[in-house]
Amino acid sequence: MVLEPVAAQVYFSPECHAAYAALGFSPSPGATSGGVQFPDGPAYFTSRGSVMGQVSGAVVAAAFDAPTICAARTRGSVGQLERVLGPSPEGLGRATVLLETAAAPLRPEGKPLYAGLLGQGLPGDPLADAWRLADMLREYRGDAHIAAWTAANLDATEIGLLTEPYWGIPLRTYIRTRAWSDEQLDAAEARLVERGLLADGALTDEGRTLRESIEAATDTQCTPMLEALGDDFDELIGLLAPWGKAIRDAGGYPAQGPHELASLSARS
Repeated sequence: MVLEPVAAQVYFSPECHAAYAALGFSPSPGATSGGVQFPDGPAYFTSRGSVMGQVSGAVVAAAFDAPTICAARTRGSVGQLERVLGPSPEGLGRATVLLETAAAPLRPEGKPLYAGLLGQGLPGDPLADAWRLADMLREYRGDAHIAAWTAANLDATEIGLLTEPYWGIPLRTYIRTRAWSDEQLDAAEARLVERGLLADGALTDEGRTLRESIEAATDTQCTPMLEALGDDFDELIGLLAPWGKAIRDAGGYPAQGPHELASLSARS
């Protein structure tokens, strides 16, 4: 929750939206009541995937030069951080050291987005370096989460549907941000009902147990971060928390963390 606003403000940065629009993507489709701009869907997926380099795939991903959009992503994210926090926020040097410490033991095997960021290296600017390290940690956990739910024999549509009731929001609300069709959602829900994981739009006991096991498996894969930080964990939290608050207060991130973001999307 502390790392999330610092790393993920990139997806709500007006500076990023402007840079993507200049490359031919649509601008931000709208904003929350607090003025936080939501990302354009194709720009979100293409910019996030750009860290892996120029890979084959959907036309929207292949039609743009990956280094170009990745550079726009970095400039836009750091631009927002500088606008909100200043070029050298309090504790920047120490926070960077601790973020590097947390990332040091992590391996890239089976972690494609983390591996892409690892291959990018650090930009070389103090604030940009801190953001890149935060992004690396966030994407490592994201990759670990994918490994956990694929190991549980779930597909991308199914894990999205299971996550909504697990987070306490209505079925088929937040998952709409992932652009699945009604037919795909119908089929995924039917599979989950058949497996005894969902019933009447809610998690069954078996479904909740499975969903919690996925979180536990994800956390286990992230243990090396915590072990590397050791007693310095609380110090890192103390340094990043004021940054996150400032970013949220300035309209750079719409919630405390992803759970609240999902609830916000469900209400909009």
